[in-house]
Amino acid sequence: MFDKILIANRGEVAVRIIRTARRMGIKTVVVYSEADRDSLAVDMADETVFIGPAPAAQSYLVIDKIVDAAKQTGAQAIHPGFGFLSEKAEFADRLLAEKITFIGPNANAIRAMGDKIESKKSAQAAGVSCVPGFIGEIEGVDHAVQISEEIGYPVMIKASAGGGGKGIRVAYNRKEVEEGFPAVRAEAKGAFGDDRIFIEKFVTAPRHIEIQVMGDKHGNVIHLFERECSIQRRNQKVIEEAPSPLLDEKTRNAMGEQAVALAKAVNYDSAGTVEFVASGADKSFYFLEMNTRLQVEHPVSEMITGLDLVEQMIRVAAGEPLKIKQKDLKIKGWAIESRIYAEDPYRNFLPSIGRLRTYRTPAEGKEGDLTLRNETGVREGDEISMFYDPMIAKLVTHGPTRIAAIDAQARALDQFLIEGIADNIPFLGAVMEEAEFRSGDITTAYIKKHFPEGFEGVPPTKDQEKLLLSVAAYARAFTAKRAAQISGQANGAHGRRDWVVILDKQHHAADVALDEKGATITLDGKPFAVKIKSEPQGYQLRHRGITARAIVASPRAAELYKKIPEKQKADTSKLIVSPMPGLVISIDVKPGQEVKAGEGVAIVEAMKMQNIIRAERDGVIAKVNVAAGASVAADEVMIELG
Repeated sequence: MFDKILIANRGEVAVRIIRTARRMGIKTVVVYSEADRDSLAVDMADETVFIGPAPAAQSYLVIDKIVDAAKQTGAQAIHPGFGFLSEKAEFADRLLAEKITFIGPNANAIRAMGDKIESKKSAQAAGVSCVPGFIGEIEGVDHAVQISEEIGYPVMIKASAGGGGKGIRVAYNRKEVEEGFPAVRAEAKGAFGDDRIFIEKFVTAPRHIEIQVMGDKHGNVIHLFERECSIQRRNQKVIEEAPSPLLDEKTRNAMGEQAVALAKAVNYDSAGTVEFVASGADKSFYFLEMNTRLQVEHPVSEMITGLDLVEQMIRVAAGEPLKIKQKDLKIKGWAIESRIYAEDPYRNFLPSIGRLRTYRTPAEGKEGDLTLRNETGVREGDEISMFYDPMIAKLVTHGPTRIAAIDAQARALDQFLIEGIADNIPFLGAVMEEAEFRSGDITTAYIKKHFPEGFEGVPPTKDQEKLLLSVAAYARAFTAKRAAQISGQANGAHGRRDWVVILDKQHHAADVALDEKGATITLDGKPFAVKIKSEPQGYQLRHRGITARAIVASPRAAELYKKIPEKQKADTSKLIVSPMPGLVISIDVKPGQEVKAGEGVAIVEAMKMQNIIRAERDGVIAKVNVAAGASVAADEVMIELG
């Protein structure tokens, strides 16, 4: 077994690997960029090595720097985590040449299965059912359009070396191929250093189901059952679970056997994931790709099997045979994972960048038959950078049934408190309460189906509204009384927590713990959380995606509010703004040029995603305020129409 390993990654996965290594008695080395100098992973590691500027292309993707760091510190092996160099065969080759162990699959397996084009060829040769598509080099936009029209719309344009939802676009017509193909190619080049693209049929109403496999260097391969990852936005997973509510035992066994056969065909010898698209109608399934690395969502598989996949990867890399056989594995309970992102669900999930002024999380551990696990790479006060994925944490709950795990997830989401940046917790909380999700009747179109105009919060029911307004009234009364105490107008401390909320003549016992950030309330014995944000004329309250705004005033002031006319909204249709902070990749128009509504005028990149900025109306470009290479803030005016 290794004495010391180097982790060629950052954030929550680096912290995750450190925890397992510590338990195994292995020392860790973490490499870090300028942006991660003060990160949690850097603080936790036994040793650290600085490897350069924040952009990944100048730090985490530079093989020479990673190898030099291992040599400097005497690390015998390198764990790549996920993303960055984790699926680079040349990285595995280099480590082999340097006599440093790669904690991942052999380079030949990466070449055969990590490359999306080659993996489809291998799958077809092995008799695995594949989605119709074009396997081969695509010469350019015209060739991409020709292929797409031969396959039939909609099609998925996908980076061959992609992963993590990066480098993927769905095109429903010729124009979207013409715009999407160059964008995917640019994303692929920037994120993976490989701009090869393939195109395949996009299966409508699909379910994304994947099989976790684990192999060793002695020819043994097992699978850890399936994960369902159908809740996605921008083709990136948001909520995952294991097992899948779709599969029966027969389908589960068939998918598992195919995944294992495919892994054995390429002598796969580490953790990997075989991804399928499955039909919710007849449970038919098609091979999509194989990810030759640890997956972000691996914790749900660990929770239902009791195995530590990072530990298994380390042991296999050290030459140990797998000690567990397929017949020994059983599904135990149900696990749900939510990815908590620094993004604004109320603005089409656009990335949010800034400092975590407040970051409070639920307590990890086991309570009865429920288990909570929170994997995070940040702490209060940390900066969320524009250079990397916007993930803050992965919240995992495990229970005896699917509904128990979902309810535990909802309660745990309530306990998060994040200030300083936008987060997607309101959306996640809303999904946990939504009937179709709770029934398990989901597809990859779930978000588009339920929030076609984007997520705007869930309107509260009448009872919920009254409860939220009661909290607002209490908040107002509490702050008024505290102000009076501070000014000496009242005596004694205000320490009361027990209250009765009377709604429609019904009395509800309430225990209210309130501070300036929000309220934790136990109502009729059931706990929930409400976040309270002061606004110029009242309060905004949020609870599990439910949003309400309340003004609390004296009766006389309330009458005056009725007489105030509504402000007319300013016409901003002539202004083309950046929807997020980021880097301007290109400006595709110039003053005097005519544009049509929906036409792409610029590209802004943030957190490894390229976003096409479009004109909202027909017009003529009057002024261009920014140039390629410039940094822009959210809502900054980039282009003005005449």
